[in-house]
Amino acid sequence: MLNEATLQQVMGAVLNVPPSAIEPNSSMDTIKAWDSLRHMHLVLALEEEFEVAIPDEEAANITSYALIKLVLQDLLKSR
Repeated sequence: MLNEATLQQVMGAVLNVPPSAIEPNSSMDTIKAWDSLRHMHLVLALEEEFEVAIPDEEAANITSYALIKLVLQDLLKSR
């Protein structure tokens, strides 16, 4: 099961924003610091924290909190 508080903490730490700033509608368009380099760091941090391997094609497409949440939920279910 995905712990959303942990997800918000990881995203906040990588994107250099308070975890409370990570909302369901957060995306690369709404968080200025979320650029391509931080996106790569975010994918790596998510993989480490949740002990999953995010496929490259998924990693390129998870550009919002909602999409990250969906992908992580699927990966965690399939473990």
